[in-house]
Amino acid sequence: MWILPESRRVPGLALALLVAATPAASAATKNPSDEAAYRCRDSRGQSHFGQAIPEACLDLDVEVLDGTGRIVRMIPGRRSLEQVAQQKAVEEAAKAGAQRDRTLLATYISVADIERLRDQRLELLEQQNRVTRQYIANLREREARLINDVQRFRPYSDLPKALPLPDHLAEEIVNTVNGLQVYEQELAKNTTEQDRLRTEFASDIARFKQLKGIN
Repeated sequence: MWILPESRRVPGLALALLVAATPAASAATKNPSDEAAYRCRDSRGQSHFGQAIPEACLDLDVEVLDGTGRIVRMIPGRRSLEQVAQQKAVEEAAKAGAQRDRTLLATYISVADIERLRDQRLELLEQQNRVTRQYIANLREREARLINDVQRFRPYSDLPKALPLPDHLAEEIVNTVNGLQVYEQELAKNTTEQDRLRTEFASDIARFKQLKGIN
């Protein structure tokens, strides 16, 4: 084995410093794939550069460059994200429409089938409405009776010997008013559901006719 003479040997520390100082070593310590700059182009075609994303690029697609100027990745801007979201919404709507068409054709044979189901569901809701209206009518009669009863008690009566309003009567009034609110809300909700069903079935009938070529 050949051995370097003592006079020509370089101490270990000096050798490490010498190697680190060479251009090849300096290049080796820097990874060219590191992200070094950001670039975008505005609507006028003007490029904007920066070691951080330039303010002019915030809404635009940004190219991330390495130390050699090569594009290593792309950061989508807000406009691109909005376009992607819009496109996705269009595709999902088209998919939902196609599924709806398949369901219509698989579920119904004729327009009469759709109308029959519509009428059945509307009749169920109307039956619920009739019961709810009867509850409301009964509660309004009770409310009128209670209003008449409380006139004999303080603070509703001006008679000097009038007794204070009994607790049970006050509680009955509160329960009656609360019950009226609940049933009136239920009636409004039921009526809204009927309107929604009519609109939905009308749309289904129109689309079914289109698919079947019915005038």
